[in-house]
Amino acid sequence: MSLPFTPDLSIKPVVEAFFDEPTNTVSYIVKDPSSDSCAVIDSVMDIDYAAGRITHVSADKIIDYISIRGWKLEWIIETHVHADHLSAAPYIQQQLGGKLGIGENIKIVQDTFGKIFNEGTEFQRDGSQFDRLFKDGESYKIGSLTAHAMHTPGHTPACMTHVIGDAAFVGDTLFMPDGGSARADFPGGDARTLYRSIKRVLELPGEMRLFICHDYGPNGRDIRWETTVADERQHNVHVRDGISEDEFVKMREDRDATLGMPKLIIPSLQVNMRAGRLPPKGPDGKTYLKVPVNEL
Repeated sequence: MSLPFTPDLSIKPVVEAFFDEPTNTVSYIVKDPSSDSCAVIDSVMDIDYAAGRITHVSADKIIDYISIRGWKLEWIIETHVHADHLSAAPYIQQQLGGKLGIGENIKIVQDTFGKIFNEGTEFQRDGSQFDRLFKDGESYKIGSLTAHAMHTPGHTPACMTHVIGDAAFVGDTLFMPDGGSARADFPGGDARTLYRSIKRVLELPGEMRLFICHDYGPNGRDIRWETTVADERQHNVHVRDGISEDEFVKMREDRDATLGMPKLIIPSLQVNMRAGRLPPKGPDGKTYLKVPVNEL
């Protein structure tokens, strides 16, 4: 599938990364170099799952960084519904404003996990928890920057890659070259679809900067989160040039069969399908997370 827009590598947004060690997640601030406008991509809300305690240390670092510099937050972007960390999007929005956006197939994810968590009819499955549902190829503005949303499903049905000038934010679709690719065995995931989405990302120009949502430091190397299309095409251990779709699908499905569930998948999905909001309080005024037995 061809790219739904023409990348402009002459535009070089300012990118600031924030690494959350407990979840190995990288969040980003993306700033228009010609104004004070910025966006936040894939923020993290802290949870001590064993204690059932929510805090906002990670999000406060991003909020402070933006506030001290007097920047204007225009967008809070989720590349997909994360299964390994909770989103801090509503908390950041409350502090700094901005619109909350995700891919339009969030509706599929909400329908799937609304059933798994037995959410009932009061849980809206129409994406209305978000301010904007992006279609493939749609654009939006961050100051004078034009950002493009590109549908890249496979890890989840709602995954989007956001291309902003010479920078692309790929979510979990790709990892660093020595990390390979994301798993595709969650409900709604598909290894063959993931391969095709990755190849679509790798149609971007070779010098395009790619920013990764997770890194685990394979073989003990230091944590990294920035690579290029050219590096991925030459060196990615799962999808470099010359690896066929069938080879990738077999590798991905065999590998996924050996993986356990992410330790935060149960709270993450319940919160993130609500755009980062906790479930409604119960009759006693307290908030609870459900544990579906033998459903994941």
